Amino acid sequence: MARGRIENRIRRLRFDAGEMTQKDLADRVGVTRQTILAIENGKYSPTLELAFRIARAFGVPLDQVFTFHQD
Repeated sequence: MARGRIENRIRRLRFDAGEMTQKDLADRVGVTRQTILAIENGKYSPTLELAFRIARAFGVPLDQVFTFHQD
C-alpha cells in the first residue's frame, strides 16, 4: 500500500492570526508547545480529533490546515 504524507499550513495560519505563538495555539487545543512544533515541522501527524481542534482554533475548515498527499 502506498504511503502518504500530511502537509500543514499551521505556521502561516499562526502568522495570519496576529502572529499567534506556538504556545498560544497549544494552550487553545490542549497540547504542549513541543507537539505543535513537531506537527508544524512534519515530524508528527496529529490525531483526527487534534486536527479538528487546530482547524477550529483558526476558524477554518480542516482542509485549509492539512493536506494529504499520496506518494
